[in-house]
Amino acid sequence: MPDTNATSCPARPAAGPAAEPIIRVRGLTCGYGRHVVLRDVSFDVSKGEVFVVIGGSGCGKSTLLKHMIGLLAPMAGSVALNGRDIVGAEGEDRLAILRDIGVMYQMGALFGSMTVLQNVGLPLEEYTDLPVEAIEVISRVKLSLVGLEKFGQVFPSELSGGMVKRAAIARAMALDPSILFLDEPSAGLDPVTSAELDRVVRSLAENLGITFVIVSHELPSILSIADRVILLDPQAKGIVAEGDPRVLHAESTDPRVRRFFDREARVPEPGEHESPPFVPPASQPGHQPGDEAADTTPTAEARP
Repeated sequence: MPDTNATSCPARPAAGPAAEPIIRVRGLTCGYGRHVVLRDVSFDVSKGEVFVVIGGSGCGKSTLLKHMIGLLAPMAGSVALNGRDIVGAEGEDRLAILRDIGVMYQMGALFGSMTVLQNVGLPLEEYTDLPVEAIEVISRVKLSLVGLEKFGQVFPSELSGGMVKRAAIARAMALDPSILFLDEPSAGLDPVTSAELDRVVRSLAENLGITFVIVSHELPSILSIADRVILLDPQAKGIVAEGDPRVLHAESTDPRVRRFFDREARVPEPGEHESPPFVPPASQPGHQPGDEAADTTPTAEARP
């Protein structure tokens, strides 16, 4: 059973207990080909919450994120964003859901041939009829929210790693989404730069009421920004703990929780055998072209 001892004492309550969840995941089973990564996963995210998906490498964090933003279709289950199920949505209904979310990919995914200002304005060019002047003004406002108002005319190659991540967050906010998804925002950053990015996330959540869903395994960042976390475990293929990360860190007695927060290696149980090797879908019998996992490169459909 998941350890939920921390759910009753959130450090930064984002919404009242009766508030309708802005995200509702129910019975989600997902994987690649016939390989199940997560089975029957269910959870809610409240409006204005900084919600972090944590766990070790290979536990399914990025897989869960890709299904939540519609890049991959689940084997079973539903993902409702603002009350609308993205799994079954098609056409204009699907695009309407995607326009209300923003995504920051792990390495930023900025277009190197475009300036930072042009990168931020791209979703506005794609999905609105605003004049160029209005797009530029809005783009500059978004850059100012992440502290990059002086860097609109430079190219991504001229930015530091932390600045690239902040520019990617600014682009993700271009269409004023209610939900932002961030994939490993602190990955590859030094501690000082990571702390600066954490402050940006907390500021946006508290001042603009944006809901964040973040995938991370960086403990200092998790303890600094998260209102609530879910801990995924590869053996359980699902959630083994949920709650305030600071309380889980201090009080949980679940060995899986302790291993993560204490950074301990997992020791196999006596008689336990390793899981069979994962066979890529392309080499599995009955594989059809197109069954492969989707790339995380933004596309016109997936980019908010």
